[in-house]
Amino acid sequence: MSTTLSPQQSATSAPPSRGVARALPGLALGAAMSAAALGLNHWVPSLSPLLVAIVVGATLANTGRVGARLEPGLAVASRRLLRIGVALLGLQLALGDVLALGWGVIAVVVAVVVLGITGGVVVGRLLGLSRSQTLLIAGGFSICGAAAAAAVDGVIESEDDELVTSVALVVLFGTAMIPLLPLVAGWVGLAPVQAGMWAGASIHEVAQVVAASGVIGTGALAVGVVVKLGRVLMLAPVLALVSLGERRRASRSGAGTAVDGSAADGTVDGSAGKGRGGRPPLVPLFVVGFVALMALRTTGIVPSGVLSLAKWGETALLTIAMFALGTGVRVASLRRVGSRPFVLAAATTVWVSVVALGGILLAT
Repeated sequence: MSTTLSPQQSATSAPPSRGVARALPGLALGAAMSAAALGLNHWVPSLSPLLVAIVVGATLANTGRVGARLEPGLAVASRRLLRIGVALLGLQLALGDVLALGWGVIAVVVAVVVLGITGGVVVGRLLGLSRSQTLLIAGGFSICGAAAAAAVDGVIESEDDELVTSVALVVLFGTAMIPLLPLVAGWVGLAPVQAGMWAGASIHEVAQVVAASGVIGTGALAVGVVVKLGRVLMLAPVLALVSLGERRRASRSGAGTAVDGSAADGTVDGSAGKGRGGRPPLVPLFVVGFVALMALRTTGIVPSGVLSLAKWGETALLTIAMFALGTGVRVASLRRVGSRPFVLAAATTVWVSVVALGGILLAT
């Protein structure tokens, strides 16, 4: 790994006052783009603000409209704001809603995530991809798309190009599934509820599940979203296991602690965070937040108004983060990485879909 600081590391290592001032232009642009994407989603609900933000960010980056002055703020958005948004996802999940699916469907959700990641890792090794690129694609495609890929990036050592490649592939393959899955579901002869379950168990992004389930029919929408949120629920244990594996790898390689011993990346045990040269945290702080907020939602004591506000805040933060990640999607970079990540993405998409379809047919 090079010792040169990336924009993300430079933004987090600067003095607080200077860092805030440097971050403002990029954060302001991200907030403006988020507001525009949310406004468009209000008028055209089928358009996901997260996907719109990624596309807009990539378009601006590839037309030369993202200068160095914006990079510190975009780095903050793609790291810190994204992790806050992922933590707030916990408020979408009431454990009772997931349990109401029944143990058969819950088993399908667990199988999709476990077998999806395992299969992705196997194919990634056969293709000769780096461990980090493989984990980003396998985790993102098996759990909840771009947010999951970015969350995995928070607990492993990876290159910036690897994350933006994974995000771009989530957009490409997940969007392609929106019209394809309903067509295949009709050809297979699935009932609308079964097709909705399949969409929730196999499509990458929550918004993409909503779009595909909407094409299938109203009966598919609610069950599809709940199944998808069941996959989101798997984010916390998967991240904990990946982080544990990274700590063991770091221990075997003799990695030390960070130079300053700080925990600025948000850790439970004070270990240095990603990109600081030390062991990754046992449980990242944003994962603790995700679990705590899910538990709070499950109690039923959170007022509906607070849940609505939190939902809006989570979407806004993730939209800003997706715009920031989109600015890192460069056509030249995608050409440079070659075809292997695309092959892994295609193979993982097909594998997850097959596991999900087989499980749904058995469970129902």
